[in-house]
Amino acid sequence: MLRALFWTASALLVYAHAGYPAVLWLLVRARGARRGAAESECTGFASPPVVSLIVAAHDEEDVIAARVANARALDYPPERLELIVASDGSTDRTVERARSAGADLVLDLPRGGKVIAQDRAVERARGDLLALSDANSAWAPDALRRLVSPFADLSVGYVCGRVSFHGSDGTNEEGLYWRYENAVRELESRLAGVTAGNGAIYAVRRAAYMRLDPRTSHDLSFPFNMVRRRWRALYEPAARAEEAMAPSVEGEFRRKRRMMRHAWPTVLEGGLLDPRGYGPLYALEVASHRLLRYASPALHVAVLSSSVALARREGGLYTA
Repeated sequence: MLRALFWTASALLVYAHAGYPAVLWLLVRARGARRGAAESECTGFASPPVVSLIVAAHDEEDVIAARVANARALDYPPERLELIVASDGSTDRTVERARSAGADLVLDLPRGGKVIAQDRAVERARGDLLALSDANSAWAPDALRRLVSPFADLSVGYVCGRVSFHGSDGTNEEGLYWRYENAVRELESRLAGVTAGNGAIYAVRRAAYMRLDPRTSHDLSFPFNMVRRRWRALYEPAARAEEAMAPSVEGEFRRKRRMMRHAWPTVLEGGLLDPRGYGPLYALEVASHRLLRYASPALHVAVLSSSVALARREGGLYTA
């Protein structure tokens, strides 16, 4: 029994982190899936679509003016871009600074959480496409054009871009984990659809936008719900954004804790575990990339505890 537990947990960990990317790569090669989200059968938009860029912010007075300025500098027709800042109960000068920086619409909302602030902004938005961003993100000049390009394919409901992180001195802090994660995300996009996005840079077709339980987040909930509703959920690595790393280990821990606080309601109550509406390939992606990833801490504990128990029984550290 202990040997079975050790080997099963070990095999699942190896598969989740090494076997799954290899399986993805083989399936993509076998299916001849397209490289790049924007390579669709559609010829493109006749004219740039109207886009509402929504920034939800809570007490972001230090960065909101720079975020507005960055949005205004995007290489996109200004008459086709609406910039909305949704202040989620800010107690500082976020609202004042967003208005003075030149946002088209600033909503001064009571505290309700990021998802509710985004919903309120969508109600007021005029764009057929909704781009969403964090307040501390900075987009590359061509990011919006790259982000909306895949929507020329009418089956596309969601597109996320690529986010990289930099330190306080401006150096690139994108480590091996993020390079690995982005490579897996690109393969998933080419196969059946991404299983998660990010809050820094993504866009949704208005017709595909949905209201979520405010305990969850768009990052994890939108992709699988899009696929379930027969929309495509893609990754466009050419649409790039940057965010600053948390300035301290404590700050990074708080960020991770906040992410997991939104992730678990999605996994346990938000429908991620319900396979209805998934195709077999997307179900494989969700099980391999999401469920096994969240189960990894328990699997590590199982490997360690079974190894210790076997070592006590057999008189030495059990490794094979």
